[in-house]
Amino acid sequence: MKQLLVLFVLLSLSCKTEKKTETAQTDENKVEVPSNDDIKLEIHDFNGLEPYLNIKDDKTYVVNFWATWCAPCIKELPHFEAINKNYNDKNVEVILVSLDFPNQYDKKLKPFIKKHDLQSKILVLDDVDQNTWIPKINENWDGAIPVTIIYNKDKREFYDRTFTYEELETELKQFLK
Repeated sequence: MKQLLVLFVLLSLSCKTEKKTETAQTDENKVEVPSNDDIKLEIHDFNGLEPYLNIKDDKTYVVNFWATWCAPCIKELPHFEAINKNYNDKNVEVILVSLDFPNQYDKKLKPFIKKHDLQSKILVLDDVDQNTWIPKINENWDGAIPVTIIYNKDKREFYDRTFTYEELETELKQFLK
């Protein structure tokens, strides 16, 4: 009985109250992976998001509206990440605007961002007044996602469709001429 009590005390003392981490198992050893707490979301209502949709500088912006619950969005996200990587030195910035529901940020959105190691700028739009902000983004948008805006100080296009990498790159190159 004493041995059981000593074991319990040792186990209790070895538990730390430090930042949560998950342990990922590899064939050779264990690796600590940061918890979802390390992912800080930049959450805006439409008034906070709007400036990102109208930047007037020398960059070309590729803004994609998506959500983790949208299968076509998830399918095309790697293409936006590749554009972000391949065109970063060409004055192009990709902004991914998540429309995930607030109660899913910790359960779905943060784990998704971490799992897929998203490197593009990620903004979260939390504004329930869709009837007001959707037509401000584009008067023809019916609210379905994914949608993409590509713009710079001289030109702006709205795309109500999904993209392959080649299609997205073709559209982007029209802004870089």
